[in-house]
Amino acid sequence: MSFAPVRLTALCLALACAVTPTWSQLRRNDAGSVAPRIPGSRALSTELKLAGVQTTSDYIVAVVNQEPITHTEVDKRVTRLQDSASAGTRLPPTEDLRRQVLDALIDEKVQLSYARNMGLNVSDAELDSTIENIAAQNQLSLAELRQRMASDGLDYDRYRSSLREQIIVQRLREREVTQRIPITEEEVTAFLQDDPAARTESALHLAHLLVAVPESASPSRVAQLQAKAEELQRRISAGENFAQLVKQHSDDRNTRDEGGAFGMRELSRLPELFVNAVQGLKVGQVSEVVRSNAGFHIVKVLERESTSQATYTQQRARHILLRSNPQQDSARLVARMNDIRKQIVGGQTSFAQMARQYSEDGSGAKGGDLGWTSPGQFVPEFERAVISLQPGQISEPVVSRYGVHLIQLMERREVQLSDAQRREAARNVLRERKFESAYEEWARELRAAAYVEMRDAP
Repeated sequence: MSFAPVRLTALCLALACAVTPTWSQLRRNDAGSVAPRIPGSRALSTELKLAGVQTTSDYIVAVVNQEPITHTEVDKRVTRLQDSASAGTRLPPTEDLRRQVLDALIDEKVQLSYARNMGLNVSDAELDSTIENIAAQNQLSLAELRQRMASDGLDYDRYRSSLREQIIVQRLREREVTQRIPITEEEVTAFLQDDPAARTESALHLAHLLVAVPESASPSRVAQLQAKAEELQRRISAGENFAQLVKQHSDDRNTRDEGGAFGMRELSRLPELFVNAVQGLKVGQVSEVVRSNAGFHIVKVLERESTSQATYTQQRARHILLRSNPQQDSARLVARMNDIRKQIVGGQTSFAQMARQYSEDGSGAKGGDLGWTSPGQFVPEFERAVISLQPGQISEPVVSRYGVHLIQLMERREVQLSDAQRREAARNVLRERKFESAYEEWARELRAAAYVEMRDAP
């Protein structure tokens, strides 16, 4: 295989989404809703609004290693968080939120300065590939993406710069913090023998459809919204596509484009309401309508995982790769790949034949067959596309750092974890438990060694 995995943990690269914590960054408060945890998050949210133009009334609120943080910079981040918060998300009061955002920005500036001193960088080619993939995911060419940004008053060069910085900081955190979390073989053995998470169900992959209920809703309006949720639940139970109904009707903007899916989460990181709602349900089944402070939910079980009896999904796919280069616009490769796809789907030729004829990957000689693969073996764009397919389906063209792919999923199977894989899974659970405290300690040490000057408003 000619391409290797790239780790960009939870990198949100949506066209015009606002900066907002992902589900993994949220924690339940006493009321059962969620509140953002900004400092120390392992996730990145990068969006076009970072390129907004500063106002003339701006002033400096902090200086970090001779680099300023402005009032407008804080204000824009706060506004994006407030505007993009999903229904039911409870944010702190504005002044508290501003202090949290400023604190997070200071940490980002400190860490970015440290990363630059270490020589960490993201190449122009890799950045171009990332942005092209953003455009492709939003069904736009790069030229259309830039035109859309210009029409919204957004600066493309500032967006590139901001995206590059966020990737650098994320890579720094992954590298520096992970190496500070040693996990001994004794800890792994003790976890597998004694920890309840190793003997019982430890994680769920859930999806939900939310019918939001405004706080000021009258009893009659609440009844209408409940009736809507119950009707959607009946349609799903009757066989309608859950993900499609989520995209059409869910009020949770954070998960809507993903078909309502949260990703695999430890039980402790899921709302207790959801965990209780799916007790006794099999994979693929949906709950009855349940009520939270946010509104009415329909919850679907996508996967269940037990550390002691865990399985993982292997997939056998084949692909056609048209390699990109600085002299060739990816939009042209996408158009060419669409022509190839039309011939295959139209029955004029086979996928294997077109792979042998056109693919610029070593797998072309085998009809594009990549063999059985496990999670994490492909770059994220490729892996997301494979996961979204059903056996026999052919993807739309997928842009990655290597070029443009056309992918067909051939087979999918569940494989029991070996003992070595069980131990590695346990090691990952232990490392995840320790990550936040290790990050906070590392961030404090880095910040203590940096020059940080707070400024009062003029």
